[in-house]
Amino acid sequence: MQATAYTYDPDTRSGQVLLDDGTPVPFDTAAFDAGGLRLLRPGQRVRIETEGEGGAVRITLITLQTL
Repeated sequence: MQATAYTYDPDTRSGQVLLDDGTPVPFDTAAFDAGGLRLLRPGQRVRIETEGEGGAVRITLITLQTL
């Protein structure tokens, strides 16, 4: 699934992405570290993997979207 980076805190390595429908979804340190990223800037397109459904969706991996 694709999303857009919305917020990112480099101290906690967590933040939020916006899904294409505008829904914000938070990600935690574990999801950020799983993707191997060192930095994330708001507006970057990212690829995410999730588990759960509806309001219980949790991001398990976040990495940069590549073509």
